Amino acid sequence: MGYQILQGDAIERLHTLPDESVHCVVADPPYGETSLAWDRQVDGWMTAVYRVLHPTGSLWVFGSLRSFIALSSQLAEWKLAQDVVWEKHNGSNAFDDRFRRVHELIAQFYRSDAKWEDVFKLPLYSEDATARTVRRKSRPQHWGGLGPSTYESYAGGRRLLRTVLCCRSEHHKAVHPTQKPVALIAALLAYSCPQVGVVLDPFCGSASTGVAAKRLGRDFIGIELNPEFVAVSRDRIEQDTPLFNEAVP
Repeated sequence: MGYQILQGDAIERLHTLPDESVHCVVADPPYGETSLAWDRQVDGWMTAVYRVLHPTGSLWVFGSLRSFIALSSQLAEWKLAQDVVWEKHNGSNAFDDRFRRVHELIAQFYRSDAKWEDVFKLPLYSEDATARTVRRKSRPQHWGGLGPSTYESYAGGRRLLRTVLCCRSEHHKAVHPTQKPVALIAALLAYSCPQVGVVLDPFCGSASTGVAAKRLGRDFIGIELNPEFVAVSRDRIEQDTPLFNEAVP
């Protein structure tokens, strides 16, 4: 597995990549929902990604409903495949008069000139299906009883992975303010990136996507504006030790 971290503006760096050269994009762009200096929406990044994404590829975007509405002008050339909810073990709220926010949305898009049946996908399964129970009720005695009820239970097995993914956030151990869990991103990559594919993260941060790509044996390209986090990203990928990895699909 090879990787490279490119330092610089996301759109400028995307222009240097060849057409249709990446097979899966995972993006956690600034949502533009806070007053933090770095939290500013980036205009045109989805258009720049469209050019470099392979026709069979997918784009996964983290965000909130508010941030997706703000992206509406960039969505015209994309088709929405599905949306997934990341349920965190905790959350954060800037206001005390709303529901406590303990989730983020993750939307999967593919190119408008592609057909869904041609887009790469590998359905994922969990092994936590509820055991199936077959029950036959007995007839009441005054109707002419048939004897005691019988119950027959079959062990549960695998089922399609559900659209609500529960995964602990990186609070207290993150090296980046919006760092995503590696296991969460690994599930997205395992589903939508072929084994020989290239993964791109245009807002690399601390390279959780790069670590997930490495663990799954995919090539990775990250783009990060902040040179401090470029160094952090390289260290995280290089120092990731398979023996101590958390489970990935």
